[in-house]
Amino acid sequence: MSNDDGTTVEITHKTIGPSRPSRIRVASRIKVRDLRNAIAEKGRFPVANLRMILRGKALQDEEDGEDVYVTLKDEDSLTVAVIPKRPVGVETYDDDDDDEELKFKLPPSASRWKRKLYYFLRNKLKLPDIILMGLFSLSLKMWAIITLWFILAPIAHRWELGPIFLLGTGFSIILLNLGKRQPGDVSAYSIFNEDFRELPGTYNAERIDRDIRAGHI
Repeated sequence: MSNDDGTTVEITHKTIGPSRPSRIRVASRIKVRDLRNAIAEKGRFPVANLRMILRGKALQDEEDGEDVYVTLKDEDSLTVAVIPKRPVGVETYDDDDDDEELKFKLPPSASRWKRKLYYFLRNKLKLPDIILMGLFSLSLKMWAIITLWFILAPIAHRWELGPIFLLGTGFSIILLNLGKRQPGDVSAYSIFNEDFRELPGTYNAERIDRDIRAGHI
């Protein structure tokens, strides 16, 4: 956890609550993420629920997609807060928690350029989460198709083929979203199944006829 020149410092971290202050030795220049992990490991705290405050400022792991570093000095004091876990089986109606769950977040495996673009759109352009979700949920293949569609649309309009172009787009969307049936899967419509096999429990005219003949109705 030390930095390039090997300089380390000893700092004090005080957890909010009845616990006593503790001391820990870390690198003088360290990633906030690494500092959080070190304190969580020493105090046996859950990393996801750990919040840190240094010199009156809350420390964040990332900013605009880049890891945040912090420079520490000997005898620096760090305030640590551990957010309690929600009790199992207890429902809360906190609007802030609901809003946090609805926010779009990139997966940890996202590439660096995608993270930088995400933070730029969210922090600089202030795009809402619903738009960010739509932008980053599409694959590169889908973006290529959308770009090609916008290129061909003016050409189709110029040649007075707009209606045909729109109909072709609609049929293409339907065909591309039909999906692929896995081996053993059965359609709800017997006409698409081998030997016109029906799903168990299907109630149709033939089933009603059988029940009448058997005296069940």
